[in-house]
Amino acid sequence: MAGRGQETVSLDSLSSQQLSAIKKQLDEEVEHLTGSFSQLHAAQAKFKECARVVKSRTGASDGGKPDVLVPLTSSLYVRGKLSNPDRVIVDVGTGFYVEKDVKSAGEFYDDKVKELSANISDLEKIIQGKTNNLRVVEEVMRQKILADRQGAGGAEAAAAKP
Repeated sequence: MAGRGQETVSLDSLSSQQLSAIKKQLDEEVEHLTGSFSQLHAAQAKFKECARVVKSRTGASDGGKPDVLVPLTSSLYVRGKLSNPDRVIVDVGTGFYVEKDVKSAGEFYDDKVKELSANISDLEKIIQGKTNNLRVVEEVMRQKILADRQGAGGAEAAAAKP
């Protein structure tokens, strides 16, 4: 249960209240990490879709200015024409946009997908570790509760004997 640079404490030596606090903390961490995992998957799906759209434009040179749907909101689109079908504007994050040629835009999105795949894989390992730690804490809590009940039952039986 110890992190880097911290000393190791045996779970058996902790009280039920301390175990409960650790369990609560681990529950919160797992919930937060799972939310982050979902957000990374959503971002990856968006980048995959962007890469697909950009790559579909690669061979779509029809000589004129192709029609496109321009998103104004998440549900409102207007018809438009590309002034230069060989160049696209790419959102590089935090509100910054860069004009790129179609090929380099596709490479940019592919790199983002690969980067997110690595992050998702790393996060998945962390979540599994935290989940395993949570299971161990829950098992130790169960054992302590059973031991307390058996100890209380044994004391009652001994007190009942004359």
